[in-house]
Amino acid sequence: MKIVFLDAATLGSDADFTPISSKGELTLYDYTPSELIKERISGAEIVIVNKTVITADIIDSSSNLKKICVAATGINNIDTEHARLKGIPVLNVAAYSTKSVTQITFSALLSLACNMVQHDRAVKCGEYSGKGMFTWLNAPFHELSGKNIGIIGMGTIGQEVAKVATAFGMNVSYFSTSGTSHCAKYPSLSLEELLKWSDVVSVHAPLNDKTNRLIGEKELIMMKKSAFLLNMGRGGIVCEKALADAIDNEVIAGAAVDVYTVEPIPEDHPFLKVKRADRLILTPHIAWTSIEAREALIRGVALNI
Repeated sequence: MKIVFLDAATLGSDADFTPISSKGELTLYDYTPSELIKERISGAEIVIVNKTVITADIIDSSSNLKKICVAATGINNIDTEHARLKGIPVLNVAAYSTKSVTQITFSALLSLACNMVQHDRAVKCGEYSGKGMFTWLNAPFHELSGKNIGIIGMGTIGQEVAKVATAFGMNVSYFSTSGTSHCAKYPSLSLEELLKWSDVVSVHAPLNDKTNRLIGEKELIMMKKSAFLLNMGRGGIVCEKALADAIDNEVIAGAAVDVYTVEPIPEDHPFLKVKRADRLILTPHIAWTSIEAREALIRGVALNI
């Protein structure tokens, strides 16, 4: 069986593809420009992609194609309807990164909430040493215990975030982006109610017609001035210019973002011009990428094959 992975480099140079190569003759390409896709999948029975776009035209070009495996959870880069009409299954891997995303979510939240950037800088620049006192109290912080966290998207990751938040002593509520409040363990609120109630708003939803630009200027103004916004879902859910302005104008206390409308972000992105850089934590779409998560992802692709 001929298997082709079109963008294997997205899983890292340390990735071990043995579980997949044991299923057939595997050809790995680091990246594949659109003009080379048809040539590279010619004769392949299984095509694996992470973010490479597979259009109807590409599907039609490969007469041997039997299955498209997505090395991710989201499948919006595949023309799934055309694949269905052609009888070609499109299989993703769900829940492989739950622990990884949750860990990065709280890494970012704790850094913001505890003013870790300022504390680190105070020691390294000598300000702490120059004070002559054993402690440095110029960047006070609050405990998470007793604070409210509103989760947008109570799926597998959202529920894991809720579980960890509960361990910190936080109060949990959520907004269902689908309109169906399926999780009875926590209160379900309207978006407006959630934004006004929350000390932390954490986004863990897919990008679709209901979530595109869900959080804009109007919604950010609803939040507490002391609140933090975390986006570990998809970039298009939060209006990026509005968020940058909200931080500069102290509409909210800070934010952490791992996903962007355009990836990688351009050099003139508004996030890179925020004046209070310590109030905005940016990570390069890595919440899903723990070593364990990527190993689980490869096993999941192999299982789908």
